[in-house]
Amino acid sequence: MRTAVVRVGVDSAGELGAAQLDDGLVRLRDSAAAHGIEVVANNLAGLPPKRREVELLIIGEDPEQLRRVALELCSNAFGTTPVPGVVTFISRGTDDDAHGVLAGLGLSGEIERVPGDDGWDVVYVTLRRADLDRVPESRVHTALEASLNCEVHIRTT
Repeated sequence: MRTAVVRVGVDSAGELGAAQLDDGLVRLRDSAAAHGIEVVANNLAGLPPKRREVELLIIGEDPEQLRRVALELCSNAFGTTPVPGVVTFISRGTDDDAHGVLAGLGLSGEIERVPGDDGWDVVYVTLRRADLDRVPESRVHTALEASLNCEVHIRTT
């Protein structure tokens, strides 16, 4: 399963004081921990209002569902109307990460990982030729190499 970084703006209007932001962050950490969610440390009071954003590390695949969970937690913790931010995924170079990259591009394929001659993994990804008519192979290749941090070869069927 993949880990998402879900960003949420919690005080973009700048209405909360430093103590309220600190208290909200404590409440958020407590409620998030109860759900197995980690909150990335951040000095909210030291940021300009437009950048008062928290980052939550949530295990899951569906960005919309993860965003809903994060918004609810932040709303309850800060008493504001949170603003959804960007959802990205942490990559640990696993096959799940490769499948996640493919899914993000609207693709699915077979992943085969083999040890290379120099001790580094080589990942072979088999995709349908028709899928590569929609998404350029170079884009798929670059995204997979960046996510996996290893040599990637794309095969088509």
